[in-house]
Amino acid sequence: MPAAPTAAAPMNVFDPVALAQRRQRALALGPETFLLDRVAEDLLDRLGAVKRRFGNAADLGTPTRVLRDALAASGMVETYKAFGPAERADVDVVTDPEILPFAPASLDLVVSALALQSVNDLPGVLAQIRRALKPDGLLLAGFLGGGTLTELREAFAIAESDTLGGISPRVAPFVDLRDLGGLLQRAGLALPVTDVDRVVVRYGDPLALLHDLRRMGAANPLTDRRRAPLLKKTLVRLFEVYAERFADPDGRLRATFEIVWISGWAPHESQQKPLRPGSAKTRLADALKVPEGRLPGEG
Repeated sequence: MPAAPTAAAPMNVFDPVALAQRRQRALALGPETFLLDRVAEDLLDRLGAVKRRFGNAADLGTPTRVLRDALAASGMVETYKAFGPAERADVDVVTDPEILPFAPASLDLVVSALALQSVNDLPGVLAQIRRALKPDGLLLAGFLGGGTLTELREAFAIAESDTLGGISPRVAPFVDLRDLGGLLQRAGLALPVTDVDRVVVRYGDPLALLHDLRRMGAANPLTDRRRAPLLKKTLVRLFEVYAERFADPDGRLRATFEIVWISGWAPHESQQKPLRPGSAKTRLADALKVPEGRLPGEG
């Protein structure tokens, strides 16, 4: 009898080999860190608002030492280990970003800056982080969201359509903020919070933006990317479209980076919990001092 059919394994959106090559090239060129520096500073501010010293902390994939050094200087963590890919010489533990080596209930804090946007199975990674957190342990991460590089995405689409008669994936489909709260809850994290920070950077020309993306290790890592070299006529048209559509009055060009922030806690009995339905002691009408069934302002 023929073998029963099996479901095909889902294709990776991001090419792991390409990601490693992009990161190695960024290190060789000298990384561009202005965005990472901003995210690391913001993460430190957010963590400081928690008013707690964390025992065992892990950094998941943050490029460079910026977050490690900032946390060490802050005194907010007692022990700290960086987990990351093999091409990074400064990590404490080399790990596949999607198969984490954390022991269950071993961490008080997991942080990550500009790394989680390139994992193929974000729900799986969040579930692994949840298992690794001790009760009342915290996950805090900032990474690129769906509004990142919308200008470049649009300009590439028009340029390729005009010069090649079709378009190919050029900018990664980063996760949308609206999906993240559900993903945190699905992973089993309590008190989930998500928000967004949009950073607009201005450039003299699109080539400067493309150079910065290379030095961030953020050049196109998509599995479905066009493998042929970018044609000169397409690049010229890209520059024209970008200048036509996304220039400020002074001629400088806008590039948007959307930083999405997530936080969630491993459940603990001390955490605030929603009231059970029907447990309220006061009627809404009494609290608002209006007759039953009438809202303020209604006749």
